[in-house]
Amino acid sequence: MEAAARAGRQLEGRRLLVTGGTRGIGRGIVLAAARAGANVVTCYRTPGPAVASLEQELARTPGKHQVVRADAADAADVGRLLAECDASLGGLDAVVNNAGTFRPKPYADLDDAEWAATLQGNLTAAHLVTRRALPLLSAGSSVINIGTTVAFLGMAGGVHYTAVKAALVGMTRSLARELGPQGIRVNTVSPGRIATEALDELPEEDAERERRVFSSFTALGRLGTVDDIADTVLFLISDHAAYITGQNIHVDGCV
Repeated sequence: MEAAARAGRQLEGRRLLVTGGTRGIGRGIVLAAARAGANVVTCYRTPGPAVASLEQELARTPGKHQVVRADAADAADVGRLLAECDASLGGLDAVVNNAGTFRPKPYADLDDAEWAATLQGNLTAAHLVTRRALPLLSAGSSVINIGTTVAFLGMAGGVHYTAVKAALVGMTRSLARELGPQGIRVNTVSPGRIATEALDELPEEDAERERRVFSSFTALGRLGTVDDIADTVLFLISDHAAYITGQNIHVDGCV
């Protein structure tokens, strides 16, 4: 909510697709964009209370919003999702590739299936959505990929995840060059450790320990918030970022 208040109505009338938008960072982006005046479509894979509560919040927010069940890593689902964006919004002004999956696993235990699933759920999903969205985008549009700071720091148990997130940055840079002549900007936002509801769902003692430990790694001495990421995404979508493309923006408090 703070992000939307700071943004005012800077996205008035913009049409957005945010993948994986019912929890965590994705949910924060969806709500901030809607409150900033955008019409937002988002998607989810698994029904649950988070889906229902998001639908309720969006119903109370002015604009045309939809929450669609679709897997961003499935080509058929992506086709249906983008067809829905076209039918309901008549096009798109921004795509935020937020959906992703990660299951920590030591490299010695990393089997081919887990590697393939991580590639599909993070990198291929962004590719499928972006390629299918191209006919709906025009000059002034923006594509934002959600990466991670740990792709550049490294992480034990996360070789598969950091590898595909690093590849996402290369994809961003090349897409920015290819789509730039059409007036379409492409950037990556790489969050550091962000306090989401997943942290709140841990036992209180474990959650407090994580907050303390990860806060100590940052120059600012705190965890990031969902609003910290949403603010950056909304800025990149807005006209204020009209000359910013091909960039990987770390939002991590300086780790």
